Amino acid sequence: MSDGKLTQFKLDDKSVPVRFVETQTVKEGVECDVYVFTDDSSKDLAIVRVSQGYKTPLQRVLIGDRTIEGFYDGVGTLTVRSVNGQSDEYAFGSSDNKEVVVEIGQIMQWHADGKGDLTFYEICEPPYADGRFENITEETNL
Repeated sequence: MSDGKLTQFKLDDKSVPVRFVETQTVKEGVECDVYVFTDDSSKDLAIVRVSQGYKTPLQRVLIGDRTIEGFYDGVGTLTVRSVNGQSDEYAFGSSDNKEVVVEIGQIMQWHADGKGDLTFYEICEPPYADGRFENITEETNL
């Protein structure tokens, strides 16, 4: 790491080079570092930090070949609701290393509901573009 930013990312048990692009504030309590894979333009990487007690926006996947949500560090949960209304909740702690593929039409939300912050990664194939996700406004979150 240089300046706290990644230069390598472990993908499929291999360390691959990445290049930092920018940091974006998603909403209060949620910040995202955007990266590109230097040797592979078919996908991109986001490292998202969620402060304790905060949630990511409730988002529906609209387009894309694959959207991979992966636990990186901290404690929290990922809730994924399918088109049929069924919800699955994935709990993550400091020793977990788990990925969840979120399909088109599914709704997802990360929550730093533990005793600290949560960091997760998101890999978009093809790379993220506006319109990939729809932010959903609901009275009650997942």
